Amino acid sequence: MKLLERFRQKRQRAYEQLFSARSLAIAGLVMMPALLFNPSILFRILLFLSFWFLAWLCGKKNKPLITISIVLFIVVFNLIVPHGQILFTIGAFRITSGALLLGIHRAVTLAGLIMLSRVTIRPDLKLPGLFGELIGESFRIFAIIMNNKHRITRKNLIADLDQLLTDLSGGTGSGAPLLDSGQTLRASATRTKPAGFVILAVVALLAWLTWLA
Repeated sequence: MKLLERFRQKRQRAYEQLFSARSLAIAGLVMMPALLFNPSILFRILLFLSFWFLAWLCGKKNKPLITISIVLFIVVFNLIVPHGQILFTIGAFRITSGALLLGIHRAVTLAGLIMLSRVTIRPDLKLPGLFGELIGESFRIFAIIMNNKHRITRKNLIADLDQLLTDLSGGTGSGAPLLDSGQTLRASATRTKPAGFVILAVVALLAWLTWLA
């Protein structure tokens, strides 16, 4: 486990040293429409898996069980309103093709956006102007919460969430640090390396190729 953790931290350091927060955010905005407007569910699934893999490459901690649970919840929720051809029935509950496809479509899109944000939105993101500062702060809070969601457990849901929000607001809570040691300092001083620009361009191009296909 220690070896895997060191390998993850090594990937995270490389991610922080190669890219600036602004370059990542711009790349995320470029790739987002490729996911949102892709008419093919198959290619949306492919993009979601690609963003998941990118998050792993960047050293992000992913819990497949949580992601799968979110996807299944959205799919099942959409099955409540049946439409389209009936595939099969479970008692009085009808599983229809239209509701199933719509549920998968929505679930994969949301999961893909979450994974994309984990890769392209960093806590040190700063945007110009008052509105930019507000948006940047929102992204920063979202990124920190996503990076620390493992601290929220079902057993102590309210207490864990309250502790996380207290730490986030700079309170005197006793929770663990919200960021890895030195992460903000390393990231904020980073400018995108030439290799980083090439990587971002290739990744964005591949994302759009799935839409064009």
